[in-house]
Amino acid sequence: MKIFQERLKELRKSKHISQKELADILFTSNSCICNWECGRHYPDLDTVAAIASYFDVTSDYLLGLEDETGSKIKYII
Repeated sequence: MKIFQERLKELRKSKHISQKELADILFTSNSCICNWECGRHYPDLDTVAAIASYFDVTSDYLLGLEDETGSKIKYII
């Protein structure tokens, strides 16, 4: 899920907020945000929904299932 960590960091930087500020918004710790952006841990589904809502994107976009236009990305398994 490297896409999630990259998109989270990109979205956070686009709003010009620090990891600490995002942590406060999401009622979590700065270390959680750092771990998510580094790919060491991932948020639960409720938190993914909260992140998507805050950044006004879909959870599918955060998870790499959609591109920035909202088009579904098809993966060959």
